[in-house]
Amino acid sequence: MPPRVLDVSEYRDRRFVFRDRLHAGELLATKLLSLDLERLQLLAIPSGGVPVGYAVAKKLHVPLDVIVVRKIQIPWNTEAGFGAVAWDGTLVLNEALVSILGLSTQVVQQCVSRTRDIIRERLRKFRGDRPMPDLKGKQIVLVDDGLASGFTMLVAVQSVKKTSPDRVMVAVPTASESAIELVAPSVDELLCLNIRSGPVFAVADAYEDWYDLSDEEVIDFLKELESD
Repeated sequence: MPPRVLDVSEYRDRRFVFRDRLHAGELLATKLLSLDLERLQLLAIPSGGVPVGYAVAKKLHVPLDVIVVRKIQIPWNTEAGFGAVAWDGTLVLNEALVSILGLSTQVVQQCVSRTRDIIRERLRKFRGDRPMPDLKGKQIVLVDDGLASGFTMLVAVQSVKKTSPDRVMVAVPTASESAIELVAPSVDELLCLNIRSGPVFAVADAYEDWYDLSDEEVIDFLKELESD
């Protein structure tokens, strides 16, 4: 692993490490407490990253906001993606996969346009008219419930870097080894409790209780933090 990657050796290559996303967030927060972090701003990727970020924010008593990014879905397999788009238009393509899939420029553009439409709707739901927080000079921790390919987190990192933060860190409960290798060179530090190798990886396999969150649940987590 690159020196900028922090992990937990006893969790390596294990499945069902966490009870749920809140439990994973609490364990992440415990590790983050041991680091020298000031002027901290948490940014969670909805949907699954929000309960993880919520638990971290509660334990560290730091602000949490959302950064809306989304994978670009493969037309015939919407569970998989060939890149990702961020809320500000930042785009990252998995060029190797695009070539393997034989996707034409026109198809790629159509998929990107569709993804941007979805992002605009999710921005409206999760942020309303609120502007993004001022990230200049701050230490940013980007949180999600896990990294499969890593492209969604990579586009979030590239988007945040445009705002001149002092430091960018990624903190996730679980990730594939290949995703770690993709994202780690772009950040100051990457904290992942459960790194897994092997040809098959699913974020869900790190959790005993796993399900897709609704938009309403995401909004409820964010509102609860605002009311504290």
